[in-house]
Amino acid sequence: MQSRTAIRNSAQIYLWLVPLLTAALGFGAGHISYRLYVPIWLLNVCVMAAAVWLLGGHARGRAEGGVPHLGAAALLLVVPWGLFSIFFGMGPPPATAAVWAASVVEQQVRYGLLIVGGVLATLGFGLLRECAKDAGEKIYSQLGFTMMLIAAPLFILNMVFWGSYLGEAFTLFAKLPAGQRPDWYLPVRAEFGLVSTVEVGLTYVATAAFATSLRAAGWIPPTAGRVYQGLNLLGLILATLPPGLPEPLATFGYLVCVPAIPFIMPYVMGVNLLQRVGR
Repeated sequence: MQSRTAIRNSAQIYLWLVPLLTAALGFGAGHISYRLYVPIWLLNVCVMAAAVWLLGGHARGRAEGGVPHLGAAALLLVVPWGLFSIFFGMGPPPATAAVWAASVVEQQVRYGLLIVGGVLATLGFGLLRECAKDAGEKIYSQLGFTMMLIAAPLFILNMVFWGSYLGEAFTLFAKLPAGQRPDWYLPVRAEFGLVSTVEVGLTYVATAAFATSLRAAGWIPPTAGRVYQGLNLLGLILATLPPGLPEPLATFGYLVCVPAIPFIMPYVMGVNLLQRVGR
């Protein structure tokens, strides 16, 4: 029994560390060859799958307190970061049009994975809302899912802009004299900056609402619920700060708007729910 508990605790800790290690390596080491990062990513996905199974994935269809499918909802919140973990090797998006144009296929893969992950997380929240309703909590889960329904199309639109539109634009810019940009580029870029702020802010608020829902349903401890709420409120504040602020606010504001970052809290909530279902 103690051995089984230790294994499940190790699986939970590993899953907790995935987003942190992905971000640290992605921003710290930068881009590496796909011949190296793809095999490592596939190995990590296999380890994550084993950890999810040991933690609670084997019981994903089991009812928790009379509520079926809670494990399936948790799994949908966890899977996106299995996809996003490939970013440890891709690093941040290229800083110049020439480098972007030279790696356009890789950028399309990056934002395609983000779209898939965003859709899966939205489905997970939808199923989680139904689980919360079965447990008697209807208000916060409905508010959270409604905000996700607004944020998801904006997120997809923003990812299409970055993955497809910018790839084509930067391929064109690479052929222009250095520093020259068409007149329409900056206004379009500014518009999608606003779209990003709105969808990121809505995602943080939706996650905070679901944290309140989970706490009301008794699925997470009150202290954990307050931590989730506080971190998402902080993310919302930083994401909506005006541009041009001094450091470190400018860096923090940038980091919380990185497309994968708002899905860390839903991921952690999913891991903890899997742990609960598997007990």
